[in-house]
Amino acid sequence: MSSISENENIPSIWYHAPRETGAGVNRFASIVSTGCYLPEIRVHNDELRKRFAHLPEFVDKMEASSGIRCRWNAPEDWATSDVALPAARQALERAGVRPEDVDLIILGTDSPDYITPATSVVLQYKLGAVNAGTFDVGCACASFPTALASGAGWIATNPSIKTVLVVGVYLMHKLAAPDDPLIFFYGDGAGAAVLVAADRPGFVGGAAQAGGAYHKYWGIYSGGTYEPATVDSVKAGRTTVKMLERYPPEINHEGWPRLVRKLAAGSGFPVSDIDFILFTQVRKPSIDLVMADLGLPMEKTHTIMEEWGYTGSACIPMALDDALAKKKIRSGDRLVMVGSGVGYNQAAAAFIMP
Repeated sequence: MSSISENENIPSIWYHAPRETGAGVNRFASIVSTGCYLPEIRVHNDELRKRFAHLPEFVDKMEASSGIRCRWNAPEDWATSDVALPAARQALERAGVRPEDVDLIILGTDSPDYITPATSVVLQYKLGAVNAGTFDVGCACASFPTALASGAGWIATNPSIKTVLVVGVYLMHKLAAPDDPLIFFYGDGAGAAVLVAADRPGFVGGAAQAGGAYHKYWGIYSGGTYEPATVDSVKAGRTTVKMLERYPPEINHEGWPRLVRKLAAGSGFPVSDIDFILFTQVRKPSIDLVMADLGLPMEKTHTIMEEWGYTGSACIPMALDDALAKKKIRSGDRLVMVGSGVGYNQAAAAFIMP
């Protein structure tokens, strides 16, 4: 988006400032701006066809099954917080909010700067948000809707919290082996949203589900307490991201519709009342199938993976920003965001756009 004020030819979305809160006055989180950062190093599928020439038709098959034609990488000397910073700055500028006026930063990623400390605290320092508390959300590509729902909860229950910056960021290509064919998916990028306290929704509701039996399917399995990094684990490639087993497609094909219906039922609206819906941007055909299952036309969703690749924890806020820029989402729309990450975690959040 952008601001949801007039900025860079992006439509204005206004919001009501909250009344002075007293006992019994509802507080809702409203999305008042978004930001996006796409790095400058373009990696087209034609380049990967040359890199993986020893795997005939591999890239063609991956392109057909995912819709991905291109992805973008950050410089090799950048960390995840560096990718997050431009998106965060853009979202704040569009909202007319100074970094020092941010009360809380919630950052979602599974490609952090460090195991510890949190990447959000590094972003807080680089951003100059000296008065903000921070924490990370680490449920992979479900992180952004999880972080939005968390930020909404902080606003609803804490009168001192008026402005929350939510960031999703991904730099997974640096944690992948260059010769791993699954590098086909990994695009770098970041998206951000500014939540402010308002006296009407705003945030409508959230839902989550998980399937921990799949935690050994895809991940980085050396470098934590399960297996601390050693010379042997580094040499064996266990400190890089690996898919050890293929996820069954029904995890998303059946899980996403189930989660959307759970969210709708719990939040008191029918699925047919969804005006726009965004999903994790990993496979375009999966989105086609799920939209049909939900009885929603494809005009009510948006995809970015074709030209930006799979940007993981960042893909939903990046898709949100792009959809707003293209004027696909309007004031008053009921927006649902559905994220799905390895583990597996799935989360959804619903907002009325101001």
